[in-house]
Order: sequence, then C-alpha cells, then structure tokens
Amino acid sequence: MTAIHTRQAVASEYQPGERAYSRITTGLMLGGLANFLALYHVQPLLPGIAVAYRVSASEATAVLSLSTITMAVALLFIGPLSDAVGRVPIMRISLVGSAVLGLAAAFAPTWNSLLVLRGLEGMALAGLPAVAMAYLREEIHPAAHLRANATYIMGTALGGAAGRLLPGPLEARWGWHGAGAVIGGITLLCAVGLWVLVPPSRRFERSRPRGLARNTALTLRDPALVLLCLVGAATMGAFAGLYNALSFRLQAAPYLMGEAATLVYAAYPFGITAPPVAGRLALRRGRGPVALLGVALLLTGILLTAAPGLPAIVAGVGVLTFAFLGTHSLVSGWVAGRAHRVGVGVGQASGLYLLAYYAGSSAFGALAVYLWQTGGWSGVIVISSVLTVTAGGLVLLARRFDTP
Repeated sequence: MTAIHTRQAVASEYQPGERAYSRITTGLMLGGLANFLALYHVQPLLPGIAVAYRVSASEATAVLSLSTITMAVALLFIGPLSDAVGRVPIMRISLVGSAVLGLAAAFAPTWNSLLVLRGLEGMALAGLPAVAMAYLREEIHPAAHLRANATYIMGTALGGAAGRLLPGPLEARWGWHGAGAVIGGITLLCAVGLWVLVPPSRRFERSRPRGLARNTALTLRDPALVLLCLVGAATMGAFAGLYNALSFRLQAAPYLMGEAATLVYAAYPFGITAPPVAGRLALRRGRGPVALLGVALLLTGILLTAAPGLPAIVAGVGVLTFAFLGTHSLVSGWVAGRAHRVGVGVGQASGLYLLAYYAGSSAFGALAVYLWQTGGWSGVIVISSVLTVTAGGLVLLARRFDTP
C-alpha cells in the first residue's frame, strides 16, 4: 500500500522531457532574470545617479542598499506567508508589482522620492526569490532538482548580466531615467511570461499559522541551516561590495572610463554557465566539496582585480562572477534540501537564507564603497577577501553538521 502511494506521489512530480517541466523552468528563468535586472540595474548607474541628484558616491549606493534591505526584511514575512497561502500567487504579484514600482522610480523627481520607490520595489521583489526554490522542491522530481535549480539561478545570472551591461548604453542615449524606464518595461514583459508559463502548485501543503512559528524556531535551531545562511551573507557581501566599488574605481584616475566603465561587466556573462556546471559537479562530488571550490575561485577573482591593468580586472570580474553564481546555486539548493530532510518549512528556510544573503549585500556593499573612498582599492580587496575566507570556514562547518 505504501509503495503504491509513493509511486503515485512521484508520478505527480514534473520531470525533464515533460512540457510542464519546460514551462516551469522557462517561466522561473524569466522571473529570475527580471528580479535581478530590476534590483541591480542601478549598480552601473551609481555615478550618474550621484550627479543627477547631487549626492556623494556613498550616498548614491543607497538606491541599491535600501532595496536590498527592504527585500531582506520582506523575506522574513513572505517565506512563512507562502507556506500558508501558496507559491504561485506570490511570485506573480511580486514581479508585476516590482515592474510598476520600477517604472515609477525611473521618473522620480527628487532624491527622497527615488529612495521611497526603490525601498518599496525591494519589498515587492522579495516575493519571487522567497518562494522559487520551495516551488521547485515541491513540484519537480527529486532527480531533477539540481538541474531545475540551476536553470532558475541561470536566469538570475542573465538578469545580473543584463543589469550590468544594458544600463550603460541606455543611459548614454536617454539618460538614467530612460534607462530605468526600459528596464521597467522588460521586467513587466518577464512578469507576463512567468504568469502565463508557470502552472499552479499541485503538491503544495498549506501550513497552519502556529506551524509557521515552529518552523522558524526549528530553522534557527538547525546549525547546518544557520551556517549555510551565513555562507550566503559572506559570499554575497564580497561579491556585491566589489561590484559596487568597481564602478567608481573605473571612472577615477588612471582609468577615467566614464560611461564606458560598464563595458568591464562584459565579463559577467562568463558566469552564466556556472550554475549548470556546478550542478553537474555536485551530482558527482557532492555540494560541500564543490562549494569549497567555488569559494576558492571567488578569492582568486578578488585578488586578480588588485592588478592595475584593465585586462586583469576584467578577468578577475569574470572569475569572481563565475565562482559566486556557481556557489550561490549550490548553497541555496542545499538550504532547500536540508530543510526538506529535517522537516522544516522549505519556504521559511529559503526566506531566511535570502534574508542573510541580501543583508550581506546591503551592509558590505555600502562598506566597500566607503572603504574605496577612504582607503582606495586595497580596502575593498581586504574586506572582500576576509568575507570569502570566512565563507570557506562556514562551508566546512556546515558539512560537519549536515547529517540526516
């Protein structure tokens, strides 16, 4: 009886080769693209925003750090909310809402209004990443989890690449307001794609409110989950900090690249291949060893950017991006898998991971720009390297605690 019930449950999960599986992975890839594009397109525009609104370099980073802070706070609530009301409605509302707010932010008349709109946009953007991994964990056959997760993360990588490469040419033609409007339009189109392609959940099990509080406590009591959340914070802090400061470095002497500084992000697409590569390696070697390899590559990329030559900087950005996206793909899936095994709400655990992830982006992204202003590029290298080495130690500890 149990064997028959198990076979029926497995048969209800989507598998590669099925039309519905392709619709899900394509829809979530579009969602990931839109999410990262909307969040990070301001990063290469920071110097132009500073000039347009007459604020300092460190003040300009608030348009990004404020969005990541509000996103992190919203993740505290959206993860548990999705365990109660479902995954797909939240993903749909998240992308449509963030697109509308992004279009409004593009035409913000004052600095304060821009910050308010970007803060609200961050809250709206939290919906998709808070539940995407949980949706895939529930709806996709276990044998295809790594592959499906990698496809979603590849979408976020595409969004990150577009967010760094598109704004420069758009700003040169239409100014930063025009660039923001185009990005908002793309986000809205991707939202429509996700709405049409991703089907309602078939295997979602609603949690009662009192179960949500219990799941939160269980998540925070599990050492492996806490350590993996800290890995997300450390690696994202190193990555975002270096990227934030790089825009200002390349517009200062001796480079003086102006709007052409965004061209250095042409190395970003190199990282798009990382999630599927990391996923295949993890199937053979395990998530832990491959995550450690990713951390080592992350440190290598950071150190390459210490060189004064532009080719070395571009190479460093490419290695850094490849390593970060591969590591994030593994660790975020690791969190979902661990939560599922120990009976913790997957949406809650994924939300807490992303809370730490974006908190690291906000705190260390702003700190890196401050260190650039006060101590030059060496300060950025130091903080990014310390965070990366710390992440390696945390991965080792997480492997020790990750037992059934």
